[in-house]
Amino acid sequence: MKILVVEDDRAIVDYLELAFRVNMPEVELDTARFGAEGLSKAQSGAPDLIILDLGLPDTDGFDVLKELRKISQVLIVVLTARSDESDIVKGLEWGADDYVVKPFRQMELLARVRTLLRRQAVSNEPAILNCGTLTLDTARNIVTTCKGTAIDLTRTEGMILAQLMRYDGHVVEHGKLAEIIWGEDYPGSINALRVYIGRLRRKLEMDDDSSAVIKSKAGTGYLIASTPDRSA
Repeated sequence: MKILVVEDDRAIVDYLELAFRVNMPEVELDTARFGAEGLSKAQSGAPDLIILDLGLPDTDGFDVLKELRKISQVLIVVLTARSDESDIVKGLEWGADDYVVKPFRQMELLARVRTLLRRQAVSNEPAILNCGTLTLDTARNIVTTCKGTAIDLTRTEGMILAQLMRYDGHVVEHGKLAEIIWGEDYPGSINALRVYIGRLRRKLEMDDDSSAVIKSKAGTGYLIASTPDRSA
């Protein structure tokens, strides 16, 4: 198992190296101080997960995140001091699988890493789900509409849509979705879920026959309708 840490703060790198050596000795840790170096190692080293700082000396970490998503669906955990909600939303919208704010608790970060890796292993099991006008290939995270339009999803978007499709017509509570994605329900998970749901809706609305397929249940969660309701 390979994890790449793209971080210029040596103290944090040392802290992470110790944490993984003690608690996850099976992990092979590689590091990069610069964004360009991180992109190069991501391509050549094929890591299973990347821990990415946003405050890099040579480039904005968001640009690195954007480039990584062009070349790979590798798991990405943003680890940064940027705690503004707009930054968190941006990170999730641009493809981060998780967003952790510094200062962080060692065991919490490790727990989130383990959850993502475990989730990745499960999501690699092939399965085709059908719900109304949609067909979801959970192995490739591609949803196909009745028109035959194939829409690429991020790993997290695929997991959310799969859960909604499995409970076709029934509300899936916020906490349940949060546990599937992050392994736990945590303060702020509802806002993060709104970001993912918003992205899913926009992608599905690219096909006219799939408009408003995901509905909100105020204060409770989300559900998917077998038949699109344009009044929703």
